[in-house]
Amino acid sequence: MLVLVLALALGVTLGLLTDIGVPPSMLTYAGVAVLAALDSCISGVRSSLEETFTDRAFVFGFITNTLMAGFIVFIGDRIGVKELYLAAVVAFGVRVFDNLGVVRSIMFRRRGWE
Repeated sequence: MLVLVLALALGVTLGLLTDIGVPPSMLTYAGVAVLAALDSCISGVRSSLEETFTDRAFVFGFITNTLMAGFIVFIGDRIGVKELYLAAVVAFGVRVFDNLGVVRSIMFRRRGWE
């Protein structure tokens, strides 16, 4: 689990320190992809705490979530429903907060705070 947290911290730090621009037409894709990737990382932390983590499932879930999020945005662009990206935002947003709640609960139980 420590490796996941360090990798996430390194990725966020590098992202903040580099000056890489994203074209305006790709901002929705990038935002939804980042949210999907964050969901996968937090799901990995959760499964690690539940001692069910497997690296293959994590990598597959990470890639699948990110590609599916991009595909939803792409389909929305192609059929003229620009707001279709909101479906991915809501779905991944709910999952992020659900997984964070479970992680918090596990951490509190392990420390005897609950």
